[in-house]
Amino acid sequence: MKQVLDLHIHSRYSRACSPRLTLANIENTCRIKGVDIIATGDFTYPAWFESIKQELAEIAPGAGLYKLKNASDDKIKFILSTEVSLIYKDAGRARRLHIVLHAPDLAAVQELNKQLDKEFNIRSDGRPILGMSAPELVKLVLNINERFLIYPAHIWTPWFSVFGSKSGFDSLKECFQDQAGHIYAIETGLSSDPAMNWRLSGLDKLTVLSNSDAHSLANIGREANIMNFDGVPTYQKIYDNIKYKTGMEMTLEFYPEEGMYHFDGHRDCRFSCEPSESRRLKNICPVCHKPLIIGVLNRVEELADHPAGFCPAGAVPFKKIVELDKIIAEALNIKSRHSIAVEKQYRSLINKYGNELYILLNLDLSKISKEIDFRIIEGLKRARSGQLIIKPGFDGQYGEINIFSDDNRPDKQSALWSG
Repeated sequence: MKQVLDLHIHSRYSRACSPRLTLANIENTCRIKGVDIIATGDFTYPAWFESIKQELAEIAPGAGLYKLKNASDDKIKFILSTEVSLIYKDAGRARRLHIVLHAPDLAAVQELNKQLDKEFNIRSDGRPILGMSAPELVKLVLNINERFLIYPAHIWTPWFSVFGSKSGFDSLKECFQDQAGHIYAIETGLSSDPAMNWRLSGLDKLTVLSNSDAHSLANIGREANIMNFDGVPTYQKIYDNIKYKTGMEMTLEFYPEEGMYHFDGHRDCRFSCEPSESRRLKNICPVCHKPLIIGVLNRVEELADHPAGFCPAGAVPFKKIVELDKIIAEALNIKSRHSIAVEKQYRSLINKYGNELYILLNLDLSKISKEIDFRIIEGLKRARSGQLIIKPGFDGQYGEINIFSDDNRPDKQSALWSG
């Protein structure tokens, strides 16, 4: 059985997250997006954990995956998950990193929350700040239940990641120390893709995961994982797929240039550049003459010990995607992906063809209804082929992806000819 998994999102209780991130809304959005297994997010937050216990039911005894109690089927399954923020000192430096946790059952979550609540404030935010080191967290979690999954989130972003230029480490061993053997995966984050991560030999044996880290319903599934399961999926099968690098078919990727930290730069100075230019500038901003925020591409090049283009044995393939509402907005030359006109076209496509990921990846564009605007068909074709114009993101600012330029917008005749 093939399933799409998005293993890292947030709830309405996390800072800067949509109040519409309820379990029912998340479930409905997954049906629209084409995601089969979705993270609960934020299980350390007491009010959210109560919602999880009240609104979800295990799909089968011992399965470790959950569904909405009032759902008509178990097509959409939830995996218990959270992200925690660790802030501590190590080797004389302040370290800040985000870690993803997946729990095998409600009892394990309840015990972890109980332990964390003794020492830390888990009620201030859905993503709690814990004053403990990465090895201490791993020990605590695995002492509660050895089937917890633990891996570093968005591993390259500057401010809060294991390899971040501002507070990160140079290897997983340096970060997790004697607990490094319990880390089976890494999360690429929006500003890197698997090929960039393949350049670091220390990651060769780990499973590369890509998740949305969604702070709103619209962003669910913007990155995801496709896994194969023998029979009905369970938590244990997900655990085994990740630990042993089995069952992973593909990851779906944000274009890393569109991520908020791909290039180096200063947002306030409106300046960004590639790593080679940063080196020429000695990492100093030519506008304000202060140190640049060093982005993901630069940090990858700094730590890389494999050449560009290297692909480790057994590497899982990936596809880059552009979200459907972005394609529609671009095709119709509408500035906002959230406009009523875009929403109308989006709903029409979903109603006709099922879900977003199917439309992006598998819909036969040569046979689709004449009712669909020809410009959207052309946009889908170009997105699939990677014919994009990309301005990379930097210093917390998303990059810009354009499918059409002012001089290559298709008219009706050229689009019909190309179809």
